[in-house]
Amino acid sequence: MTLSLILPMSAFALAASISPGPVNLMCLSSGTRYPVSRGLVFVTGATLGFIVLFVAVGLGLYSLLTLVPGLETLLRWAGVAFLLYLSVRLAIDNGQLPERDEGNAPGFGTGALMQWLNPKAWLASASGIGAYTSANDLQQVLLFAGVYLPICWLSLACWVYAGASLRRYVGKPAVLVAVNRLLALLLGVSCLYLLIG
Repeated sequence: MTLSLILPMSAFALAASISPGPVNLMCLSSGTRYPVSRGLVFVTGATLGFIVLFVAVGLGLYSLLTLVPGLETLLRWAGVAFLLYLSVRLAIDNGQLPERDEGNAPGFGTGALMQWLNPKAWLASASGIGAYTSANDLQQVLLFAGVYLPICWLSLACWVYAGASLRRYVGKPAVLVAVNRLLALLLGVSCLYLLIG
C-alpha cells in the first residue's frame, strides 16, 4: 500500500514543485545574479518553509482559514505585497553582477517566508493533502512530506541551475536589466492573478 501511495504522491510533488511560480522565478533570478551556493540557501529555506506549511495544513491549519473571517484575504494581500516588493527590487536592479557582496541575495528566511505568503504553496498543500491522505492521518501526512521534501528541493534547485547557466548570456548589465524586468513583470502578473483569482 505504501508504494502505491508514494508513486502518485511523487508525481504530484514534482508537478507542483517544478511548475513556474513566484518561488521558482526567484530561484531563476538568484541563479543569474549570485553564486549557486547562495541560490541553494534560498532553495533550502523555501523547501523547509513549504514542508512545515504542508504538515501544518495536513494537521488542520487550512480549515482555520474557513473558521476565521478575513484570514484568507489577509494572507492573500500579504502575499501580494511581498511579491510586489520583490518585483520592484528586480525592476530597479541596475544589472551589475555582484563581485563579492552577496548580502542582497535572497536567503533562507526569505525562502521560508515566501512559501507561507505564496498562495500556490497553500493550494498545493491543501489539494495534495486532500487527494492523497485521509483526514488527520499524521502517518500519511508525514509520509507525503518525506516524499515531497527531496522532490521540492531538487525542483527548485533546477531553477537556480537554469539561472546559473543563463548567467553567461546575461553578463552585460543591459541584458540582465532586461531579464530582471521580465521576471519583475512575471511576478507582477502573478500578483494580478492572485487578486482576481
